[in-house]
Formats: sequence, structure tokens, C-alpha cells
Amino acid sequence: MEFPAVRALDGVTIAFEAGEVHGIVGENGAGKSTLMKILSGVQHATSGTILLDGEPVSLHGVRGALQHGIAMIHQELNLVDELNVAENVFLGREISKGGMLDRAKMVELTTDILRQVHAPFAANVKVGQLSIAGKQLVEIAKAVAIDASILIMDEPTAVLSEPEAASLFELISRLKERGTTILYISHRLTEVCAICDRITVLRDGSWVTTVDANGANPSELARLMVGRPIRDFYPAKVAAPDGKPILELDQFCGASFSVRPGEILGLAGLVGAGRTELAEAIIGIRPTESGTIRLNGLPVKLRSPKKAMTHGVVYVSEDRKGLGLHLSLGVIQNVTLANLRAYGRIVLNHQKERESAESWKKDLDIRAGDLEGPAINVSGGNQQKIAIAKWLETKPKVIILDEPTRGVDVGAKREMYNLIQKLAGDGMACIVISSELPEILGLCHRAIIMREGKVVGQLAGEELSEEAVMHLAAGVAAA
Repeated sequence: MEFPAVRALDGVTIAFEAGEVHGIVGENGAGKSTLMKILSGVQHATSGTILLDGEPVSLHGVRGALQHGIAMIHQELNLVDELNVAENVFLGREISKGGMLDRAKMVELTTDILRQVHAPFAANVKVGQLSIAGKQLVEIAKAVAIDASILIMDEPTAVLSEPEAASLFELISRLKERGTTILYISHRLTEVCAICDRITVLRDGSWVTTVDANGANPSELARLMVGRPIRDFYPAKVAAPDGKPILELDQFCGASFSVRPGEILGLAGLVGAGRTELAEAIIGIRPTESGTIRLNGLPVKLRSPKKAMTHGVVYVSEDRKGLGLHLSLGVIQNVTLANLRAYGRIVLNHQKERESAESWKKDLDIRAGDLEGPAINVSGGNQQKIAIAKWLETKPKVIILDEPTRGVDVGAKREMYNLIQKLAGDGMACIVISSELPEILGLCHRAIIMREGKVVGQLAGEELSEEAVMHLAAGVAAA
């Protein structure tokens, strides 16, 4: 499979067995998503053959793949929020009676399917009212409705809480018992080793190996993914900086804490703790009248992201594809978008824009073959770097990074950690929101723990441990 200036897949040969859970792992850009898009009919391979039950098949679009029993649940779910569950399950395959939609029949059939996947909601509920986990169940119900024999899951637990992920694993086990083949893409290697039967490693568009998951070692998988040993996953911490805080919150949305120039401050908590909501309130996305923000000791009102940016405070959203980038625009356009005035008031200096993008490409090691090509063609880890470059363009003093390594591979994670430490080393105050506790512990000088929208504790030094964070986040007393 080839894209302009990039060979996304090169001679990959893999066999998937009926009724197995087969993990697909690799760095961003390794070819995982491209391979799955080919198998699900989204893209057409430029060479090679697909055999289904030993017979060659041509998958003409998504509908053609579905006709062959192959369905894919994308990381960005493909549902219509305004329609109910039954309407989504039968979207494009509506049942009619006498020239009219037979809504009762669709609800009846969907109810039976929801019972099979143990969904805790009704067939006539609007999809927009469901959680992310609920929407994933609707996608799985769609696959069950067409009697899919092969179900592809792309990072299915990326936005799920632990209980939701556990429920998903139980469902995968039940689908496996029915004979469904699950192709499971994830960067969470411990999770892959736990639920898969076999694991295939891809690197640079090529097949590296396929191993039995029983006894597979996450560290060895990581080494195979990046082609080198993984040592010292987190960069060595430098001493926490002294000096006056640059940003202070005083009872702002229930939070009181500060961060200094050169400090990496973690925001930890369980799903729904209010970390993202607090970050959005700081930069003015969410209006609030409670409490005070001070910058360099002076109270300020940051009523919009633009106002926050002019004060040197920026936010890199966890939703890089929905809010962080314009995926249809080129890499250059994304990088300069927040700082367009620097490139001309009436007519943009495109050469200056390109030079700036080239500079960020070098500084952040952004791997993009064509800077004028759309950002959607760049891997997840590199999209994250582009989103960060966009805001670094504005020369901020405080940067809030919301789940900066979500959905990126082990190699890209290490690059992101090194980048964050470099930003702190250059004197920038970095606030890191993360649901991965090892990330908070390995990267941050201090951690602020939130629960139910409020700060419930602060940990640093030897006190900053996984157990202590979880006790505060869950609201239970320490042993």
C-alpha cells in the first residue's frame, strides 16, 4: 500500500484463525491502521491478495467488506447521535414494510442483539445520550446484526474507565466463543498480552513477527516494535525549580494550586474527576465566575482561548482529531494557524510559513513526508506533535497538555516525555493531565489529585506513589 512519498505497507503476510483474538501492535506509522482499513474496505491495496476461507476476495468499499462479514470499530466511532440505537444499528440496511420504515421490527431485532451483548440501555434511546462505552456497544451491535465473522477493534479502550474496559473484555470473550475473529489494535501492551491468543508486530510497514500471547512479554514486544531495547522509559527527572509561581488558582472552580516556570505538574484522577473541565475553564472555553486566576502574581480574566493565549497560557486538547487539528488542512497550515498574524495581516507570507513549519518539523522530529499534505495522513504521534507545535508557535509561558500520549505507541510516548521535559527545561510551566498513573509518577515533579470536580490532595517526592494517588482519587482511606 503506497501513499505519496510513503510506502505504508510493504509485503505484509498474516493469517488470522477463526475464533481467535489476534493483537496487532506497532509504533505509530507502522502500518496497523492502513492494514485494517484495507481489510475493512476503506482503502484498496495497490498490490497483494486477501484470502477469506482460502478464496481470494475483492473488498469494494465498506459495504463490500460487510457483505463478506468484516466489520471495523474505528477509534473515532461512526454513529449518528441524533438517531436512536436501532436506527444506527440498521443504518443503510433499514427494514421496510409497505414502503414505510418498519421501526417496530428494527427495535425488536435490536433489543435482542443488545441482550446478546449485555447492553444496559434500550433500543429506542438516542445514541447522543450514551457514554463512549455505550456507543462502542452500539458499534458492536451493528457488527452482530450483520453476523460479522471478523471484527476489527482500533484502540477500543483508549477512552474507557477500568470497569468499562473489563466489561469490553468479557464481551470479547463471548464473541470469541461464538466463533468471531477479533483483530485487536492497541498500544497497551499489557492489555494485549492478557486478552489475545496471538500477537503480530509491525514495524515501518513490514511484518516483524507473530507470537503466541501466552507468555509474551510487553517489554520484548516494545523492543520488537521500535527495533531497539527500551531503557529508562522516562527521562531522568531534574530537580524541581524554586522561585515564584507563574500561574496560581485560588478556589477557581474548586481548585487551588500553583505551578512554577520549569515545573511539570500532573493532574491526576479517575475518569469524570473534572480535570479536562478545569483545564477548559482556565483557558476560557468554559465560563466560570468562581475563584481567581493569577499570572505572575496579578489577577487576570481569561475569558477565551485567544485571551489566554495573549497572556501566554495555551491548552493542547485530548481530542487532537476533533479539537486540536484541522485534519483536512496541510501540516503547514495547522502549525501556523494559531499565530497567523506573524505571517501577514492581509496576504500571508507562505514561504515564511513553510520555513516555520520546517523548523518545528526538525525541532520536534515531526515525521511527515509532505508538509503541504493533509494532517490526516500523518500518524497519531506526529499529529500530537503538530498540535503542540501549533501552540508553541505562540511562545507560551504555560502549556496544559491533556492526555498527550493517548493513542500513541511506546516509541512516540518516550519522544513526548523527552519533549515535555525539554519544554520545562527551557523554563516553560507544563501541566500534564493523564489517566496513566505511571506517566504522572515518572514524569511530574508534583501531582494534583482531583475527585468529583475538586482538588482533594497534592503529592510530591516520596509521597507521590500509585497507591497514594489512587486512595485520594477514589476517596478511600489509606491502609
